[in-house]
This record gives sequence, C-alpha cells and structure tokens, in this order.
Amino acid sequence: QVQLVESGGGMVQAGGSLRLSCAASGSIRSINAMGWYRQAPGKQREWVAGITKDFNTNYASSVKGRFTISRDIAKNTVYLQMSSLKPEDTAVYYCSAASLPSFYSTDYWGQGTQVTVSS
Repeated sequence: QVQLVESGGGMVQAGGSLRLSCAASGSIRSINAMGWYRQAPGKQREWVAGITKDFNTNYASSVKGRFTISRDIAKNTVYLQMSSLKPEDTAVYYCSAASLPSFYSTDYWGQGTQVTVSS
C-alpha cells in the first residue's frame, strides 16, 4: 500500500503562484509514476501532469508552460509548481501514484487539496 498526503493548497489571486506537495509513504518502491489530477465543481476529474521514475514529464495542454511537476527522491515527495494561475484552475487537486510507468495510470490517490483562484 501507498499513502499520499497533499499540502500547499489555498487561495490566490489570478496571476499568482502556488506550490503543491505530495508526500508518499508505504510501499514507495512499487511506484513508477506519480501525477496530479484536478476536479472542479460539477466537472469530471481531469489529469494535469505526470512524472515517471525516470523523470520524464508530461502536461495537459491547459497547464503546459504554467505548471511544473518535479520530484525529490530523498523526500519521497512530488511537487506541482503552479504559476500564472487563472480562475479556471480552481479545483480540488489530487496526487496520484501508479505501479505502471505511465503518465495516466493510477493505483493510489491522495485526499485532495483545494486551490481557489480569484479574479
């Protein structure tokens, strides 16, 4: 089992920045990819960004150039640096982890952290 705990959400004005963190614990050796998803009110959960064990990264077109995903292996933590935030980025952000080395595969979820961007 893998446990994921997100932190760093909050409220920010449009154009601002936030950094989300996701700390992994448990059977972390089984993790080959981690990522971030988000779910806005009334909408389906959508994939935002992913990073593999080999540090390959990929982003949704809606956040490419504004968001950066990274990993700190020593801390078993994945980050999502979000810049130039827009009101449409408002959502609950979820961290994910997968045993497959795929950007889009998910075996574990965190509890979510709220990000609110005001105009």
